[in-house]
Amino acid sequence: MSGGARRPVLILSVAQALYLSTLSVIFTFSGLVGAALAPIPSLATLPLALSTVVTAVTTIPVSMLMARIGRRAGFQLGAFVGAAGASLAAWGIARGDFALFCFGNALIGVFQASAMYYRFAAADLAAPAFRPKAVSWVLAGGVAAAVIGPEVAARTRALVPAAEYMGAFLAAALLALFSIAVLAALRATPPAIAAEADARGRPLLAIMRQPVFVVAALNAAAAYIVMSFVMTASPLAVVAAGHEVDAAASVTRWHLVGMFAPSFFTGGLIARFGVLRILVAGALLLSVSLAIALSGSALLAFQASLLLLGVGWNFLFIGGTTLLTEAYEPAERARTQAANEFLVFGTTALATLAAGTIQTGQGWATVNIAAFPALLVAGLATAWFAVRRSRPEIAAR
Repeated sequence: MSGGARRPVLILSVAQALYLSTLSVIFTFSGLVGAALAPIPSLATLPLALSTVVTAVTTIPVSMLMARIGRRAGFQLGAFVGAAGASLAAWGIARGDFALFCFGNALIGVFQASAMYYRFAAADLAAPAFRPKAVSWVLAGGVAAAVIGPEVAARTRALVPAAEYMGAFLAAALLALFSIAVLAALRATPPAIAAEADARGRPLLAIMRQPVFVVAALNAAAAYIVMSFVMTASPLAVVAAGHEVDAAASVTRWHLVGMFAPSFFTGGLIARFGVLRILVAGALLLSVSLAIALSGSALLAFQASLLLLGVGWNFLFIGGTTLLTEAYEPAERARTQAANEFLVFGTTALATLAAGTIQTGQGWATVNIAAFPALLVAGLATAWFAVRRSRPEIAAR
């Protein structure tokens, strides 16, 4: 990676750490707050589901906006909306207002929609051979989030004695505000990249019909569907199994370590073994994670399962992102990335909402069983694409 690309990738990695620290606080406590405030138990994960729905709905507008005003301004605007959302959620906790808490969580989805483009911003700046490493280095910021997020969550949960969890959401708002300052160090969008926003490329449907796009999107979607499905329900399951609330923060910490620690070497693995093999490995790791979750309700089982869940997510998500860069020309970048994010988070939103309903109605085991079909579809698609690539006469059709 060139020296010119290294600096912005480092900035994006720090911004990623702050964003994920914010999100880990939200993920750790949103379901528990929802369970306390919701009128019926099945709506406990509605706030998180709304956040994911808003992420899906805003991915396309956010991408189009950044194509016009630049990545830096778009990223900062998203972080500001996220800080406002966390603050409103905290106010909803103080008032005991479930609707306000849901609205605050929904706004956090805008932050997530903008932050998901950190990895694409890094890939755009890197030469093709170094794109996997650029994506990996940005996601490696999550390693710091694995320490910062759960620690902030645990230390601020009871900061406001009269309103448990309110302090944690206020702390999440501060983390989002810090990221605005970090992102200010990013340089403006290079003129060559900015000019591509006005260039024409193929119709979006033609891009999306490509096998490489389909397989990339399916794997990224499977990574997020399985991760969100299980992670959303895990704090509820940990507490339901008789463990302390702080144990839920511990499980989140191990999950974040699994999600982002492999980023230091995932790019190198892709360069050495090929992206398709890493996608298969990711699907296998996620399958093992689900199997461990079905083995029992001991805290160690939760921690091991969520750790492997993170590693499998890392392989599928970085692999899918890397594969997606093969699907578009520079002039098609914004539209293709937006379409991919919309598909990923649209399906993830449904998974997030379903997770709470299944957890409260059917239990933790059913949550993990229900997550498996997404892996099966992605795995079959990857195998089909691998055969297609290995046989030129099929790929040419």
